[in-house]
Amino acid sequence: MTVRPTPERIPPGIANALDYERLAPQALPAGHFAYIAGGSGEDLTARANRAAFGHWAILPRVLRDVRAGHTRLTLNHASLPHPFLLAPVAHGLLAHPQAELASARAAQAAGACLVASTLSSCTLEDIAAAAGPERWFQLYLQPEPAHTLDLLARAEAAGYQAIVLTVDASLQMASRSALAAGFVLPRECVAANLMRYPQADPTPLAEGESRIFQGAMRHAPTWESLHWLLEHTRLPVWVKGVLHPEDAQRLRQAGAAGIVVSNHGGRGLDGSPASLALLPAVRAAVGPGYPVLFDGGVRSGADAFKALALGAQAVLLGRLQLYALAVAGALGVAHMLHLLSEELQATMALAGCAQLSDITPETLMPAPPC
Repeated sequence: MTVRPTPERIPPGIANALDYERLAPQALPAGHFAYIAGGSGEDLTARANRAAFGHWAILPRVLRDVRAGHTRLTLNHASLPHPFLLAPVAHGLLAHPQAELASARAAQAAGACLVASTLSSCTLEDIAAAAGPERWFQLYLQPEPAHTLDLLARAEAAGYQAIVLTVDASLQMASRSALAAGFVLPRECVAANLMRYPQADPTPLAEGESRIFQGAMRHAPTWESLHWLLEHTRLPVWVKGVLHPEDAQRLRQAGAAGIVVSNHGGRGLDGSPASLALLPAVRAAVGPGYPVLFDGGVRSGADAFKALALGAQAVLLGRLQLYALAVAGALGVAHMLHLLSEELQATMALAGCAQLSDITPETLMPAPPC
C-alpha cells in the first residue's frame, strides 16, 4: 500500500508545529504511520525522547529589551536564519510521492540546511538540485570501500558542504508497534543512491558464528573506519549517533568537525537514555566551543530552546519533517519550519533572550512536580 498523494495546501487547524503530528495519521496508511512514529522494540527510548523535555522548565524574565532579537547562527562556516536542520530520513517515499525532493524545496524556501540520507528515495544529485545552498550528506559506510568512495565523490561533486557519518544504526530491532500494524516496506521503497552498486551476497556464517556479531555487525563502523573516512574526503565530517561523553571527547580528538547527540530517534538500542538526558554531559566533555547538534524528539520551539540551553547549537528534525511532508508536502515542511522558528522566537522573547547565545543552562530549572 503506497502513500496517498497530498495536496499542496495547509489544512485548517494547524496552529503550531505539533499539529502536523496530530494530522499525520489521517494522511498516511496505518502501517506507514506506525513505522514512522515507532522506534525499536517496545518504543521505550522513542517515548523517553519526548518525555525528557518535560523534565525541564523555562524561566521567564521581565523588562529585558529584545527588540533587536534574532535567531541567526553560523554553522559549518555558513550563516543560517534559524537553528533548525532537516534530519536525514530514509525512504521519504513512505510519507509523500515526491519524497526528499519536496523536503529539499521546503529547506530552500525556509533557508534551512537539509541533511540528505544515503537511504533516500531520491538520488543525492536530484536532492541537491532542489535544495538550497546549505546541504549536507549523511553517509552509511558501504561494505565495499570503493562504493563509499564513490558516494563521497558524488556528494562533493553535487555541492554538499559536509558529511554526516551515522554510527549508531548498524543493527536495528523492529518496533513491535509497526509489526502489529502490519508494516512491510513497499517494493517501490528503494535506496536510490545505492542502485548503481551491485550488492554482494551475504557471506555465509561458519559453524558456531553469531548472526549478530559475525553477521549483522560484520561491516559496522569502527574507529579505524572513521580515520579512513577522514583521510578520504576533503569535506568536514560530523558524527551522528553519540550519547556517551567519552565517545564525544574521543571524536573531537580524532578530528570530527562536530557531533550529533542522538539515539537514532529510538530506533537503535531500546531502553537507552533520551538524547536530551545526555546532552549536558556531552557538552561538558567536549567543552564550550566544539560544535554539537541535537536530534531526538523536538516538536516545538520550546523543545528546541531546552536543547539549546543544555548545550546544542542547533537541532535536527526527523519525524516532524515526515509528518509535515505527509500532511501538506513541501509547503507543509516549509510551514512547519516557519512555525517552529516563530515558536522559538516567542519562547526566547518571554525568557529574555535576544539571541541564541543568551540561551544558557541558567534559563532552565528542573520542572517542579505537578
